[in-house]
Amino acid sequence: MEVLSNIPPEERDRLGGVLEVDAQLVEDISDLIDTDQVGMVLNILTDLHPADLASIVTHLSKEEAQKVLLWLPVETAADILAELDDDYRANLLDTISPVRLAAMIDELYTDDAADVLADLPDDVAQQILPELEDHIDVKELLSHDEDTAGGLMATEYIAVGVDFTVADATEEVRRNADQMEDLFVLFVVDELDRLVGIVDMKSLLLSPSKKLIRDIMTSDVKSVTTDVDQEDVARLMERYDLVTLAVTDAEGCLVGRITIDDVVDVIREEAEEDYQRMSGVAGGEEHTDSVLQIVRGRLPWLMVGLAGATMAAIVILLFEESLASAAILASFIPIVMATAGNAGIQSSAIAVQGLASGDIWATDIWKRLTKEVLVALVNGTVAATMLGIAIIIYGTFSGMRGPIELAYTASLALMFVIVVATTLGATIPLLLDKVGIDPALATGPFITTSNDILGILIFFLLANWLYL
Repeated sequence: MEVLSNIPPEERDRLGGVLEVDAQLVEDISDLIDTDQVGMVLNILTDLHPADLASIVTHLSKEEAQKVLLWLPVETAADILAELDDDYRANLLDTISPVRLAAMIDELYTDDAADVLADLPDDVAQQILPELEDHIDVKELLSHDEDTAGGLMATEYIAVGVDFTVADATEEVRRNADQMEDLFVLFVVDELDRLVGIVDMKSLLLSPSKKLIRDIMTSDVKSVTTDVDQEDVARLMERYDLVTLAVTDAEGCLVGRITIDDVVDVIREEAEEDYQRMSGVAGGEEHTDSVLQIVRGRLPWLMVGLAGATMAAIVILLFEESLASAAILASFIPIVMATAGNAGIQSSAIAVQGLASGDIWATDIWKRLTKEVLVALVNGTVAATMLGIAIIIYGTFSGMRGPIELAYTASLALMFVIVVATTLGATIPLLLDKVGIDPALATGPFITTSNDILGILIFFLLANWLYL
């Protein structure tokens, strides 16, 4: 590439071959942008995949990223927009002219165009929307909640009538080929545009040209209405191995389609959100978020954890006299708290995962509770036995007062703590799901702190009863 002639030979070879998106490449591009080397930047970026381009853009400064979006061809810049995180994208586009924005958004499929517009300030979105070629479809998509099938779907699809011949359907595909990036199936509708079946491309290509579509279509077609939650959409497509899912209105009329690439994004986003919530972070934190956004997501849960730890400390203070008469009890506090937290997290994580995948239902609470109690009894017996043996061995050689009584007390307390923590961890997510609250909220600080408090309380009550 001629524009790379000023770059050292070893670097030119690296840029001329298959590029690896890494910190060095970003640094190279940043240096070129800072010196306004437009041609060199375009030569490097033009052949990269949109996902790689988006990765590079998010690692540049805001001003550099905006320059890249202005320098690149409209089609390429549009592809980058579709790959960016929502909040970062909105922040990046705040100084791009409405004319340039409209040109980029017009290159996107309707579902991606609606996503980008939804992230823009209302006045900017209203200015751009009428300029879009598919503004009617995009406006319709914007009327749906973004976390539903209606907000997830694209309005680009190919539908044929039941009385079409294979030749007619094939011609319909040719006429609409420019609208479709990926075409997996044809949807079959009746005279009222109600979905009645699908035809996969293999059947279409292998059937005689005069054969009717009604004779080769599959009538048992899976579909969802526009108000179905995106998690249910993802679960349905995963369960039935679908690459395309039809979306209908309340009357059963076809209004859009959802493709597997959109669902993969949903699965990833939901998994990341659940993991963050289980870790004590408000779901949705991205590496591109500002300090204030990150603080807003984390601080409330730190306060929840602080409140729980304070309550655990109050419980310990209530048994101050017990600690004063037997200081050895203090050494078991971290054991009890850690074990309670771990047992609760284990069972709650499995419950949350099962609910998310659909393998566990909220109505399974008693079946799940029975199984978890049995697991807790086995785990508790093993852990309690090991702790008791360790206390007896240490107490015998150290001259500790009443090692047998202490071992019995600590072991019994550990058994109770594991059973209680495991039971709570397994049932609370199911109860929350049953009342419509995200079960991922049951884990992290909530389960950990509540089990810490209960664990300490159980331990000191038993110690007062059996040891002191």
